[in-house]
Amino acid sequence: MNAELRPSSLQLVAQLEALLGKEHVLTDATERTFYSTDIYHAGELPLAVVRPATTADVAQLVQLCAANGVAVVPRGGGASYTDGYAPAEAGSISIDTSRMNRILELNERDMYVVVQSGVTWATLNETLAAKGLRTPFYGPFSGLAATVGGSLSQNSVTWGTGVFGVSGESTLGVEVVLAHGETIRTGSWGAANGLPFLRSYGPDLTGLFMGDCGALGVKTAIALRLMRRNSHVMGVSFGFRSFESMAAGMEAAAKEGLNLTNFGLDPALQQGQLGKADAATAVQSAVAVWKTSRGLFDGLGQLAKMAFAGRGFLKGAVFSAHWVVDGLDDASCRAAVARLRAALQPHGAEVPATVPTVAHAMPFMPLYNVRSPLGERWVPVHGILPFSRVAAFREELSAYYAAHEAEMARLKIRYGAMFMTVSTNAFLYEPVFYWQDGYNITQERLLPQGYQATLPNYADNPEGRALVDKMKHGIADIFQRHGAAHLQIGKFYPYMRGREPQTAKLIRDLKQLVDPQRRLNPGSLGL
Repeated sequence: MNAELRPSSLQLVAQLEALLGKEHVLTDATERTFYSTDIYHAGELPLAVVRPATTADVAQLVQLCAANGVAVVPRGGGASYTDGYAPAEAGSISIDTSRMNRILELNERDMYVVVQSGVTWATLNETLAAKGLRTPFYGPFSGLAATVGGSLSQNSVTWGTGVFGVSGESTLGVEVVLAHGETIRTGSWGAANGLPFLRSYGPDLTGLFMGDCGALGVKTAIALRLMRRNSHVMGVSFGFRSFESMAAGMEAAAKEGLNLTNFGLDPALQQGQLGKADAATAVQSAVAVWKTSRGLFDGLGQLAKMAFAGRGFLKGAVFSAHWVVDGLDDASCRAAVARLRAALQPHGAEVPATVPTVAHAMPFMPLYNVRSPLGERWVPVHGILPFSRVAAFREELSAYYAAHEAEMARLKIRYGAMFMTVSTNAFLYEPVFYWQDGYNITQERLLPQGYQATLPNYADNPEGRALVDKMKHGIADIFQRHGAAHLQIGKFYPYMRGREPQTAKLIRDLKQLVDPQRRLNPGSLGL
């Protein structure tokens, strides 16, 4: 019998409807397909999608699912691509956290903010900016859609990463629902009469739920550290003649510990990132730069530089990299920029800082990049490496591309890469594939309204898709051979494979402790 038609399944749906209201339990096939499909891949069709509003809602629905032996799979903003929220089992319950979108407490005295897990980084950043505050890490590029809870489950990077590392490093404590509906809080928040002002109180239980992909619990609320938002920001951009010179420059800059955010682009992404925005977005960018300027003359100067530079200012460079620096005043910013410039000049040539200026002004761009500027499908792979292993990884990766060059050309598959340094001690290398193929439902819904109509439409290309999938796994294997770590592990990266035996046992024992029936996002983390 189809799992959807079993009396127990119908009874569970009725119980969930009684708990949340019928309008917050979605059983339409199209909606279930959407909520179980990430940018890259579709999971098994869930029995229903539920939309809780409170921690109590989550605790009760998880308890109901546990009593029925049904898996639960939490979902954030939906902009990921590693099967994190794609159910591994048909008949699961998908938890859409978009209604859990309230900022619960903003404590300026004790410098923390508590948010529900479905709050987006864009919403949080805007709220804090009005108070002259921010979190140390303040979101990924996809922050218009990406949620705080999803990012902590995936350990995302970008804004603030150059100094403050990955998203989880800004977290003070979490409120989490475990597999049978029990709710816990971590850090000082988990103590009697405690406030969520300090993470370090005994063993770091908060850390268990960072990057767990929902395998250990469903995050419902998060406490994040606050800091003053610096009013002065400057950008620095350099062009490089080779990957080797760019990587050396990024490494040297990272070790200064000064850049708030950085990213490097290879030729394919350089052209795509600079060429994809339409006229409306160019106007938005100019307005955003004007709004974030420090006055009339600063604003006019920034816009004049953008107009003068246009889109051709990097034509002489094969690779480019960009840094955002903030400070208390012009003098501190200029001093930091001077230090970065001194570190970078042996490796590249400085170019106008248009890209970081616009990026800082509009940190959360519309999600154009779910397709390429030519309308192709897009998917990245990534790994984080110690600086000493980047060159050997790239050498093996280049040989891997060369071995598949003819096949890729036949199937119209292109590749590029983006790069980032994480704090002072790690290099993020993100290969990206583009290929001609049809849309999936999530790509269609995440693209800005009307943008799809401006792009070419391609027929389904299952053969090309299969080669991309094969090569994605091949690149993940290369990363593993070079000792890389990964963010957003989901169900794709081989987290448990090759794990030191006693460490693997500890991880499995933790899973057994918090989720003995294996009903929390089965398959994530390789569990």
